Amino acid sequence: MRKIIECVPNFSEGRDTSKIEQIAAEVEKVARVKLLDVAPDADHNRTVLTFVGGPQPIRKASYNAIARAAEIIDMARHQGQHPRLGACDVCPFIPIQNVTMAECVAIANELAREVGEKLRIPVFLYEEAARFPERKDLATIRAGQYEGLEAKLRDSRWKPDYGPAIFNKKSGATVIGAREFLIAYNVYLGTTSKEIAHRIAGIIRESGCMATADDGQRIRIPGIFKSVKAVGISRGESGVAEVSTNLTNYRIAPMHLVFEKIKQLGQLAGASVLYSEIVGLVPKQAILETGRFYRPGARSDKRLIEAAVRNLGLDSPQGFNPREKIIDYLIGAE
Repeated sequence: MRKIIECVPNFSEGRDTSKIEQIAAEVEKVARVKLLDVAPDADHNRTVLTFVGGPQPIRKASYNAIARAAEIIDMARHQGQHPRLGACDVCPFIPIQNVTMAECVAIANELAREVGEKLRIPVFLYEEAARFPERKDLATIRAGQYEGLEAKLRDSRWKPDYGPAIFNKKSGATVIGAREFLIAYNVYLGTTSKEIAHRIAGIIRESGCMATADDGQRIRIPGIFKSVKAVGISRGESGVAEVSTNLTNYRIAPMHLVFEKIKQLGQLAGASVLYSEIVGLVPKQAILETGRFYRPGARSDKRLIEAAVRNLGLDSPQGFNPREKIIDYLIGAE
Protein backbone atom coordinates (compact mmCIF):
# COMPACT_ATOMS: atom_id res chain seq x y z
CA MET A 1 0.00 0.00 0.00
CA ARG A 2 1.22 3.50 -0.81
CA LYS A 3 2.76 5.74 1.80
CA ILE A 4 1.19 9.15 2.23
CA ILE A 5 2.71 12.06 4.14
CA GLU A 6 1.02 15.43 4.46
CA CYS A 7 3.05 18.64 4.42
CA VAL A 8 1.56 21.97 5.57
CA PRO A 9 4.16 24.74 5.13
CA ASN A 10 3.26 28.30 6.13
CA PHE A 11 4.73 31.10 4.01
CA SER A 12 5.00 34.76 4.98
CA GLU A 13 3.05 36.08 2.00
CA GLY A 14 -0.71 36.36 1.84
CA ARG A 15 -1.33 39.38 -0.36
CA ASP A 16 0.70 39.08 -3.56
CA THR A 17 -1.16 36.55 -5.72
CA SER A 18 1.74 36.20 -8.14
CA LYS A 19 4.17 35.18 -5.40
CA ILE A 20 1.69 32.74 -3.88
CA GLU A 21 1.13 31.13 -7.29
CA GLN A 22 4.87 30.82 -7.87
CA ILE A 23 5.36 28.99 -4.57
CA ALA A 24 2.38 26.69 -5.20
CA ALA A 25 3.64 25.96 -8.72
CA GLU A 26 6.86 24.53 -7.28
CA VAL A 27 4.81 21.90 -5.46
CA GLU A 28 2.74 21.03 -8.52
CA LYS A 29 5.86 20.45 -10.63
CA VAL A 30 6.86 17.41 -8.58
CA ALA A 31 5.53 14.06 -9.78
CA ARG A 32 3.54 11.94 -7.31
CA VAL A 33 2.75 14.97 -5.15
CA LYS A 34 -0.79 16.37 -4.99
CA LEU A 35 -1.48 19.96 -3.97
CA LEU A 36 -4.72 19.84 -1.99
CA ASP A 37 -5.22 23.38 -0.75
CA VAL A 38 -3.86 26.94 -0.95
CA ALA A 39 -5.14 29.21 1.83
CA PRO A 40 -3.90 32.83 1.71
CA ASP A 41 -4.77 35.34 4.44
CA ALA A 42 -4.18 39.01 3.69
CA ASP A 43 -4.48 40.24 7.29
CA HIS A 44 -2.01 37.63 8.54
CA ASN A 45 0.00 38.16 5.34
CA ARG A 46 0.49 34.43 5.34
CA THR A 47 -0.39 31.48 3.10
CA VAL A 48 -0.80 27.86 4.13
CA LEU A 49 -0.23 25.16 1.50
CA THR A 50 -1.40 21.59 1.99
CA PHE A 51 -0.04 18.77 -0.15
CA VAL A 52 0.48 15.03 0.10
CA GLY A 53 2.85 12.48 -1.39
CA GLY A 54 5.37 9.76 -0.68
CA PRO A 55 8.44 10.42 1.49
CA GLN A 56 10.95 11.51 -1.16
CA PRO A 57 8.58 13.34 -3.54
CA ILE A 58 7.15 15.36 -0.66
CA ARG A 59 10.63 16.26 0.56
CA LYS A 60 11.55 17.49 -2.92
CA ALA A 61 8.34 19.53 -3.28
CA SER A 62 8.87 21.08 0.15
CA TYR A 63 12.43 22.10 -0.65
CA ASN A 64 11.45 23.62 -3.99
CA ALA A 65 8.68 25.68 -2.38
CA ILE A 66 10.97 26.90 0.41
CA ALA A 67 13.67 27.80 -2.12
CA ARG A 68 11.24 29.82 -4.22
CA ALA A 69 9.90 31.58 -1.12
CA ALA A 70 13.45 32.50 -0.12
CA GLU A 71 13.94 33.99 -3.57
CA ILE A 72 10.81 36.12 -3.79
CA ILE A 73 9.91 37.03 -0.17
CA ASP A 74 11.83 39.75 1.65
CA MET A 75 11.27 39.42 5.38
CA ALA A 76 12.79 42.86 6.01
CA ARG A 77 9.65 44.28 4.38
CA HIS A 78 7.12 41.84 5.79
CA GLN A 79 4.25 42.97 7.99
CA GLY A 80 1.41 40.82 9.24
CA GLN A 81 -0.57 40.03 12.37
CA HIS A 82 0.46 36.39 12.70
CA PRO A 83 3.70 35.53 14.57
CA ARG A 84 6.44 34.55 12.07
CA LEU A 85 10.14 33.85 11.88
CA GLY A 86 10.94 33.57 8.19
CA ALA A 87 9.86 33.47 4.55
CA CYS A 88 8.87 29.85 5.08
CA ASP A 89 7.90 30.18 8.70
CA VAL A 90 7.15 26.56 9.54
CA CYS A 91 7.10 23.29 7.60
CA PRO A 92 5.63 20.23 9.36
CA PHE A 93 5.28 16.65 8.08
CA ILE A 94 2.30 14.57 9.21
CA PRO A 95 1.91 10.79 8.81
CA ILE A 96 -1.34 10.03 6.99
CA GLN A 97 -1.22 6.51 5.56
CA ASN A 98 1.23 3.60 6.02
CA VAL A 99 3.89 5.96 7.41
CA THR A 100 5.35 6.15 10.91
CA MET A 101 6.17 9.28 12.83
CA ALA A 102 9.82 8.16 12.77
CA GLU A 103 9.78 8.30 8.97
CA CYS A 104 8.39 11.84 9.09
CA VAL A 105 11.14 12.83 11.53
CA ALA A 106 13.73 11.43 9.11
CA ILE A 107 12.25 13.44 6.21
CA ALA A 108 12.22 16.57 8.39
CA ASN A 109 15.93 16.14 9.09
CA GLU A 110 16.75 15.55 5.43
CA LEU A 111 14.88 18.68 4.41
CA ALA A 112 16.34 20.77 7.24
CA ARG A 113 19.88 19.78 6.27
CA GLU A 114 19.25 20.66 2.63
CA VAL A 115 17.66 24.03 3.45
CA GLY A 116 20.47 24.92 5.84
CA GLU A 117 23.31 23.90 3.53
CA LYS A 118 21.98 25.03 0.14
CA LEU A 119 19.93 28.10 1.05
CA ARG A 120 22.04 29.21 4.04
CA ILE A 121 18.92 29.61 6.16
CA PRO A 122 19.02 28.79 9.90
CA VAL A 123 16.71 25.86 10.61
CA PHE A 124 15.22 24.77 13.93
CA LEU A 125 13.62 21.36 14.44
CA TYR A 126 10.36 21.17 16.43
CA GLU A 127 7.67 18.84 17.77
CA GLU A 128 8.56 15.16 17.26
CA ALA A 129 11.75 16.09 15.40
CA ALA A 130 13.02 18.36 18.19
CA ARG A 131 16.46 17.52 19.60
CA PHE A 132 15.96 19.59 22.74
CA PRO A 133 12.88 19.70 25.02
CA GLU A 134 12.73 23.49 24.87
CA ARG A 135 12.44 23.36 21.09
CA LYS A 136 9.47 21.04 20.93
CA ASP A 137 7.00 23.93 21.13
CA LEU A 138 6.78 26.14 18.05
CA ALA A 139 5.82 29.22 20.08
CA THR A 140 9.03 28.96 22.11
CA ILE A 141 11.19 28.83 18.99
CA ARG A 142 9.23 31.68 17.41
CA ALA A 143 9.43 33.92 20.51
CA GLY A 144 10.82 37.31 19.53
CA GLN A 145 9.74 36.68 15.94
CA TYR A 146 11.77 37.81 12.92
CA GLU A 147 12.60 41.13 14.58
CA GLY A 148 14.36 39.37 17.47
CA LEU A 149 16.04 36.67 15.37
CA GLU A 150 19.39 38.40 14.93
CA ALA A 151 19.89 38.68 18.69
CA LYS A 152 18.57 35.15 19.24
CA LEU A 153 21.15 33.66 16.89
CA ARG A 154 23.94 35.28 18.90
CA ASP A 155 22.81 33.24 21.92
CA SER A 156 24.67 29.90 22.00
CA ARG A 157 21.55 28.25 23.41
CA TRP A 158 19.81 28.96 20.12
CA LYS A 159 22.33 27.54 17.70
CA PRO A 160 20.28 26.27 14.72
CA ASP A 161 19.93 22.52 14.25
CA TYR A 162 20.98 23.03 10.64
CA GLY A 163 22.34 25.95 8.68
CA PRO A 164 24.47 28.86 9.83
CA ALA A 165 24.00 30.70 13.12
CA ILE A 166 24.02 33.88 11.06
CA PHE A 167 21.09 36.24 10.59
CA ASN A 168 19.63 35.91 7.09
CA LYS A 169 18.00 39.30 6.70
CA LYS A 170 16.00 38.40 3.60
CA SER A 171 14.74 34.94 4.54
CA GLY A 172 14.85 34.86 8.35
CA ALA A 173 14.76 31.32 9.75
CA THR A 174 12.63 28.24 9.14
CA VAL A 175 11.15 25.75 11.61
CA ILE A 176 10.82 22.19 10.29
CA GLY A 177 9.40 19.18 12.09
CA ALA A 178 6.99 16.28 12.34
CA ARG A 179 3.70 16.21 14.22
CA GLU A 180 0.23 14.78 14.39
CA PHE A 181 -2.65 16.33 12.45
CA LEU A 182 -3.36 19.92 13.51
CA ILE A 183 -6.57 21.80 12.81
CA ALA A 184 -6.06 25.53 12.22
CA TYR A 185 -9.38 26.87 13.42
CA ASN A 186 -10.41 30.53 13.70
CA VAL A 187 -13.48 31.98 15.41
CA TYR A 188 -14.66 35.50 14.56
CA LEU A 189 -16.28 37.93 16.99
CA GLY A 190 -18.56 40.90 16.35
CA THR A 191 -16.10 43.43 17.75
CA THR A 192 -12.93 45.19 16.64
CA SER A 193 -11.44 44.86 20.14
CA LYS A 194 -8.21 42.91 20.01
CA GLU A 195 -8.22 42.99 23.82
CA ILE A 196 -11.41 40.91 24.00
CA ALA A 197 -10.05 38.34 21.53
CA HIS A 198 -6.70 38.28 23.33
CA ARG A 199 -8.36 37.76 26.71
CA ILE A 200 -10.48 34.88 25.39
CA ALA A 201 -7.43 33.29 23.77
CA GLY A 202 -5.61 33.41 27.10
CA ILE A 203 -8.49 31.72 28.88
CA ILE A 204 -8.92 28.82 26.45
CA ARG A 205 -5.34 27.96 25.41
CA GLU A 206 -3.34 25.37 27.28
CA SER A 207 -0.58 27.82 28.25
CA GLY A 208 -3.15 30.11 29.87
CA CYS A 209 -2.42 33.73 30.73
CA MET A 210 -0.60 35.89 33.23
CA ALA A 211 -2.37 37.55 36.16
CA THR A 212 -1.46 39.54 39.25
CA ALA A 213 -1.90 37.77 42.60
CA ASP A 214 -3.07 39.49 45.79
CA ASP A 215 0.55 39.93 46.88
CA GLY A 216 1.41 41.71 43.63
CA GLN A 217 3.31 38.77 42.15
CA ARG A 218 2.72 37.83 38.52
CA ILE A 219 1.42 34.28 38.19
CA ARG A 220 0.39 32.08 35.26
CA ILE A 221 -3.16 30.75 35.23
CA PRO A 222 -3.53 27.55 33.17
CA GLY A 223 -6.04 27.61 30.33
CA ILE A 224 -9.18 25.51 29.91
CA PHE A 225 -8.16 23.25 27.05
CA LYS A 226 -5.21 20.94 26.67
CA SER A 227 -3.79 20.71 23.12
CA VAL A 228 -4.98 24.21 22.18
CA LYS A 229 -2.86 27.18 21.17
CA ALA A 230 -4.55 30.52 20.62
CA VAL A 231 -3.95 34.21 19.98
CA GLY A 232 -6.29 37.18 19.69
CA ILE A 233 -6.17 39.27 16.53
CA SER A 234 -8.05 42.39 15.43
CA ARG A 235 -9.28 42.65 11.86
CA GLY A 236 -10.29 46.28 12.11
CA GLU A 237 -11.00 46.76 8.41
CA SER A 238 -13.46 43.87 8.49
CA GLY A 239 -15.11 45.07 11.69
CA VAL A 240 -14.33 41.85 13.55
CA ALA A 241 -11.81 40.36 15.93
CA GLU A 242 -10.48 36.81 15.68
CA VAL A 243 -9.54 34.09 18.13
CA SER A 244 -7.02 32.17 16.04
CA THR A 245 -6.46 28.65 17.36
CA ASN A 246 -4.41 25.57 16.58
CA LEU A 247 -6.03 22.37 17.82
CA THR A 248 -3.05 20.04 18.12
CA ASN A 249 -5.20 17.07 19.14
CA TYR A 250 -8.86 17.34 18.12
CA ARG A 251 -9.74 14.25 20.16
CA ILE A 252 -8.69 16.03 23.35
CA ALA A 253 -10.03 19.46 22.33
CA PRO A 254 -12.69 19.05 19.60
CA MET A 255 -13.82 22.03 17.55
CA HIS A 256 -17.32 22.18 19.00
CA LEU A 257 -16.15 22.46 22.62
CA VAL A 258 -13.65 25.19 21.73
CA PHE A 259 -16.28 27.02 19.67
CA GLU A 260 -18.94 26.85 22.39
CA LYS A 261 -16.53 28.11 25.05
CA ILE A 262 -15.43 31.03 22.86
CA LYS A 263 -19.09 31.83 22.19
CA GLN A 264 -19.84 31.81 25.92
CA LEU A 265 -16.84 34.02 26.77
CA GLY A 266 -17.64 36.35 23.90
CA GLN A 267 -21.20 36.85 25.11
CA LEU A 268 -19.92 37.68 28.62
CA ALA A 269 -17.67 40.33 27.06
CA GLY A 270 -20.45 41.73 24.87
CA ALA A 271 -19.08 40.28 21.63
CA SER A 272 -21.15 37.66 19.86
CA VAL A 273 -19.61 34.94 17.68
CA LEU A 274 -20.29 35.58 13.99
CA TYR A 275 -18.80 32.53 12.28
CA SER A 276 -15.73 30.33 12.18
CA GLU A 277 -13.37 28.88 9.58
CA ILE A 278 -10.97 26.02 9.10
CA VAL A 279 -7.70 27.09 7.48
CA GLY A 280 -6.43 24.29 5.30
CA LEU A 281 -7.93 20.83 5.70
CA VAL A 282 -9.64 18.83 8.40
CA PRO A 283 -9.95 15.08 9.11
CA LYS A 284 -13.39 13.64 8.41
CA GLN A 285 -13.54 12.15 11.90
CA ALA A 286 -13.21 15.60 13.48
CA ILE A 287 -16.18 16.92 11.50
CA LEU A 288 -18.30 13.83 12.24
CA GLU A 289 -17.55 14.12 15.96
CA THR A 290 -18.74 17.72 15.93
CA GLY A 291 -21.83 16.74 13.96
CA ARG A 292 -22.72 14.14 16.59
CA PHE A 293 -22.45 16.80 19.29
CA TYR A 294 -24.99 19.05 17.56
CA ARG A 295 -27.19 16.36 16.04
CA PRO A 296 -26.76 13.16 18.06
CA GLY A 297 -29.62 11.38 16.29
CA ALA A 298 -28.17 11.74 12.78
CA ARG A 299 -26.94 8.56 11.14
CA SER A 300 -25.47 9.53 7.78
CA ASP A 301 -22.15 11.28 7.26
CA LYS A 302 -23.92 13.86 5.10
CA ARG A 303 -26.29 14.89 7.91
CA LEU A 304 -23.51 14.97 10.50
CA ILE A 305 -21.30 17.14 8.28
CA GLU A 306 -24.23 19.49 7.60
CA ALA A 307 -24.88 19.82 11.33
CA ALA A 308 -21.24 20.61 12.05
CA VAL A 309 -20.98 23.19 9.28
CA ARG A 310 -24.24 24.95 10.21
CA ASN A 311 -23.65 25.12 13.96
CA LEU A 312 -20.01 26.23 13.71
CA GLY A 313 -20.90 28.84 11.10
CA LEU A 314 -18.42 27.34 8.66
CA ASP A 315 -20.74 28.18 5.74
CA SER A 316 -20.39 31.94 6.24
CA PRO A 317 -18.84 33.87 4.60
CA GLN A 318 -16.18 31.64 3.02
CA GLY A 319 -18.38 28.61 2.58
CA PHE A 320 -17.39 25.02 3.28
CA ASN A 321 -17.27 22.39 0.55
CA PRO A 322 -16.66 19.00 2.22
CA ARG A 323 -15.12 17.59 -0.96
CA GLU A 324 -12.52 20.36 -0.92
CA LYS A 325 -11.90 20.71 2.82
CA ILE A 326 -11.98 17.16 4.23
CA ILE A 327 -8.65 15.46 3.62
CA ASP A 328 -10.12 11.94 3.53
CA TYR A 329 -12.11 12.82 0.40
CA LEU A 330 -9.16 14.49 -1.31
CA ILE A 331 -6.81 11.52 -0.92
CA GLY A 332 -9.47 8.93 -1.67
CA ALA A 333 -9.57 7.49 1.85
CA GLU A 334 -13.30 7.81 2.46
